[in-house]
Amino acid sequence: MEVLKRGLVLLMVFMVFQRGEGQLFENFYRGTCPNLEMIVKQVVSTKFSQTFVTIPATLRLFFHDCFVEGCDASVMIASPNGDAEKDAQDNLSLAGDGFDTVIKAKQAVEVQCPGIVSCADILALAARDVVVLAGGPSWEVELGRRDGLVSQASKVAGNLPDPEFNLVQLNTIFAKNNLTQFDMIALSGAHTLGFSHCNRFSNRLYSFSSSSVVDPSLDPNYAQQLMQACPQNVDPSIAINMDPETPRTFDNLYYQNLVSGKGLFTSDEVLFSDPASQPTVSDFASNPGNFNGAFITAMRKLGRVGVKTGNEGEIRMDCTKFKDA
Repeated sequence: MEVLKRGLVLLMVFMVFQRGEGQLFENFYRGTCPNLEMIVKQVVSTKFSQTFVTIPATLRLFFHDCFVEGCDASVMIASPNGDAEKDAQDNLSLAGDGFDTVIKAKQAVEVQCPGIVSCADILALAARDVVVLAGGPSWEVELGRRDGLVSQASKVAGNLPDPEFNLVQLNTIFAKNNLTQFDMIALSGAHTLGFSHCNRFSNRLYSFSSSSVVDPSLDPNYAQQLMQACPQNVDPSIAINMDPETPRTFDNLYYQNLVSGKGLFTSDEVLFSDPASQPTVSDFASNPGNFNGAFITAMRKLGRVGVKTGNEGEIRMDCTKFKDA
């Protein structure tokens, strides 16, 4: 009898380990919404066919959601008072196409599986799907998240990396979310897609330091390109590609760009200039397979950050509103 009990305890421990942090596990909806991944993938593909922005916008939305209150779709909430997460200064640049992708996917899922799948899980699946659509790797997404019950703009400041962060600051903010320096460097590879507004890096072009107006770590030709695209006092709505070489493809050129002095943000450039992180950047620049593997691992870890399961959250009917709102 004692042996049987011990065996059952070991089995339960093994099952918890398999499910990952927060009791997430693959095929969570196998019995309740078996076509979930196909439904989300179809909506994401349709949205992508309408605009490429779907890809970077959805991927960035997932990151911004997970780093504030955990991966609970709290960033999706729309507040009539303008005080939800999405209204915070750091989130005003999130492209609407990311929100629209998740909202449309949720609507499609609700038709077949009403009241079953969280917006948080749909966002996690959509983030994987856009990476694949851009030519990146695929992975199994752990599921079982509940949607969060809190979304406050005041909780955002200080919880997202700043484009001027150094390596210590980057490591500190990622460590708060159980992500290592290696994970951080891999997740930074998402900057191979998407765009940035000029004001996020203009200090590197026009007011870097008392001894150098232009950041000397920038490749001179790249700096000239940036100045042409982003002259001083440029329209704040103007944005440029973060990867000047292959901005629509998920690849390892982001790291090759860092080696060549073509990192857009200070927080990009520092990954190569700091001796503590340079070897990883050099490895990812030379070995796309190593980067893809590290990115998959980091995305799965990111997806476990601060998740709500069981009674800790809810399943929203509308991703933009709390269930009882």
